[in-house]
Amino acid sequence: MPRARIAAVVVLGLRVLYGAALLAVPARVTRRWLGPDGGSPPASVAVRGVGAREIAVHGAAMVAAVRGGPLRPWLAISIAGDLADIGATAAGRDGVPDGAPLATLAVAGGSALLSAAVAVAADA
Repeated sequence: MPRARIAAVVVLGLRVLYGAALLAVPARVTRRWLGPDGGSPPASVAVRGVGAREIAVHGAAMVAAVRGGPLRPWLAISIAGDLADIGATAAGRDGVPDGAPLATLAVAGGSALLSAAVAVAADA
């Protein structure tokens, strides 16, 4: 397997692990992002949905990477999810901890940029 594909599998695997953490311990993972209300039962429903999205999208992308299939469609979906997280956090900025919108921009924005770089390298 080419190095770019190996790197893609590593990055995608980390995203799957993040999704698993969101499913397993949503309050702990989202404390800085959503504050104490992130652990409430209604918020946990949405957070676990994000976790499931992370696992499904990035797990499918890992399968594509290992099988030599195209990664760009999967990574485009990943980038769209990251951008949605940024937009949703910005829209709800009055209800999240101070600094959460900027932190989300940095983390999710960085993730989107990394996904774009992986897409270019792995499908080049």
